[in-house]
Amino acid sequence: MRGKIADMNAASESPVKKTTLRTLRQIVEDGAKFPVLTCYDAVTAKWLVRGGVNCLLVGDTAAQMVLGYDSTLPVKMPVMLELTAAVRRGAPQAYVIADMPFGSYQCGDDDAMRNAIAFVADAGADAVKFELDTSHAPLVARLAAAGVPVVAHLGSLPQHKRAQGQSRAMVRSQDDIRRIVDQAEMMVDRGAIMVLLEAVPAEVGKAVVEAVTRRRTDGLVVPVIGCGAGPECHAHVVVLHDLLGLTDWHAPFVKPLAQIGQNIADAAKKWDELIRSGNYLRDDHPYRMTP
Repeated sequence: MRGKIADMNAASESPVKKTTLRTLRQIVEDGAKFPVLTCYDAVTAKWLVRGGVNCLLVGDTAAQMVLGYDSTLPVKMPVMLELTAAVRRGAPQAYVIADMPFGSYQCGDDDAMRNAIAFVADAGADAVKFELDTSHAPLVARLAAAGVPVVAHLGSLPQHKRAQGQSRAMVRSQDDIRRIVDQAEMMVDRGAIMVLLEAVPAEVGKAVVEAVTRRRTDGLVVPVIGCGAGPECHAHVVVLHDLLGLTDWHAPFVKPLAQIGQNIADAAKKWDELIRSGNYLRDDHPYRMTP
């Protein structure tokens, strides 16, 4: 069975060209937007690309969506490396961003460099993303100098939930907007190739887009990916499981576009009924003894 699936996948491989940072920048230059979704496995990655989503984030939300934890904090580097490599194998033509998990970059810049390089060199990621504040500016510059593309995650920082006592950033004033804009400008100046803004008012998204557009270096645009950050962002990302209706709770900025969870439950119910009936393989078993 697995051999047939492998043959099917190989036969239906899409001839789509590799999506690169240049591709994404050109989309933004043309005044368009591009979609991003989280992804954690090869098969799903293949289908997402077939659907037209060519930028995939291997998020630390795998801790919740794949491993069943109640936060993003417990997932470790080895797991994230394996998941990133899986997504890369499933979608070799996609632009893959790997999320640096909690603890992978907080224990010194040397360890952070090794972990970030592992994502690119060993797992095939096109870029790494991590939650930043101004103290990380030297690390961003060092990674950029080493050729490791960095996506600067600003706004709400889920990995800081325990330290902050809340899961969302309290951004309510002009001073708050200025602070995030300053952070974005600093990271772009240090070499960040993209900015990801999570769960902030639309005014923040608009201000950051305007700021990094003014700040562009060497004529190169810096895409801003919004995760609940308003309509002005160049791209938008949500957790795939939320979008597919697989979660009992989803972020307020996600409107599920399918109800795959219910479809799975319905299929499981039919399977249960078929097995209990005793009719499974009764008349259509595919293997026969030689006469």
